[in-house]
Amino acid sequence: MDRRKFFKTVGLTGAGITLAPLIKTTSFAGTIFSEKPDTNINDALKYPRTADSMPGKFPAKVIQLMNDNSVQEDKFNKAAINDMVEKGMLSLTGKENIDEAWLTLFSPKDRIGLKVNPVAGPDLSTSPEITEAIIEQLIHAGVPKENILIWDRREFELFEAGFTEERFPGIKIIGTERKDKQGSFYNAEGKLYGEEMIDKKWYYWADCEEKYDAETIPYMINEGKYSYFTKICTEMVDKIINVPILKNAGASITLCLKNLAYGAISNTGRLHKQLWAETCAEVNAFPPLRDKVVLNIVDGIKGCFQGGPGANPQFITEFKTVLIGTDPVAVDRVGYDFILKKRIEEKIQKEDSAKGKVFMELAENLKLGTADLEKISITKIDMK
Repeated sequence: MDRRKFFKTVGLTGAGITLAPLIKTTSFAGTIFSEKPDTNINDALKYPRTADSMPGKFPAKVIQLMNDNSVQEDKFNKAAINDMVEKGMLSLTGKENIDEAWLTLFSPKDRIGLKVNPVAGPDLSTSPEITEAIIEQLIHAGVPKENILIWDRREFELFEAGFTEERFPGIKIIGTERKDKQGSFYNAEGKLYGEEMIDKKWYYWADCEEKYDAETIPYMINEGKYSYFTKICTEMVDKIINVPILKNAGASITLCLKNLAYGAISNTGRLHKQLWAETCAEVNAFPPLRDKVVLNIVDGIKGCFQGGPGANPQFITEFKTVLIGTDPVAVDRVGYDFILKKRIEEKIQKEDSAKGKVFMELAENLKLGTADLEKISITKIDMK
């Protein structure tokens, strides 16, 4: 099976299995879910929270921006997208000056990593245009270019999605799973390059495991019951801006929490079948993410309402929307309704399913943000 197709299938199937009817059940946060393998979530909760910990400086607050001019003749309008990001940051922070808005969350000394999502290729990845807008505004606010990097799990997918040195001169572009110039995952000693990028001091343990074949292991890095955090999070950045795509994952979504959790650790294949929702929530409770992700900017200029997280052209649509907030759970909750509305309009779903929100409720229980829509302040800005 083609590598990209394989991982799209795993992502979609994992979400579907997690959301399937359940037999052995217990009640949690008003939602029904099955008994699950044990994890080391209690280890994460032992670490004291910081001033930057999720849900950040503006909990339960989401800015939703719409701009019909953000896409013109199937092309991204960078100027319009830049205006959306700027207006959103001003509204989120309450500042009148855009530099002051960015400096509310960042300082020129911070090493900042932009966590994008390139897994679906050029057709449905975080757009270079919104990424450029963020970087240019950070630099204007005084953050040195050399302090900014773009990252994801798979470095080669970043390149394929348009995150190249040519487009982003002076910006480091890096992934955990890597190839050399000859296209090999292995160095001269026969060791995966990815092994050099994982930090075995930080891990998500879960009492489940899966054996991977020779084709799959380079994308997982390790087998067993441990999923290790990337050194990009633990060593290379001080703060993270999460820039996911507005898209579905079965009857649920893959926005802020999913982009971070499955993008920051190794050995994720074993987690989809039994712990999809738990992984989305619990991995974010560990300090390398909980204390460093201070801003979420959802790229909803284009997105998908079915077939996600892969790129299926018939389900890709122009939402012409950007969601901004420091609270990843609240942003996900608003994005969830956005996708749900489209799925109902397209007759893919008849009504909401509580199972699609399980991971957000788990995250709320871990104090990572607000999943109750009635408690979220949503500011809608139409920039037509």
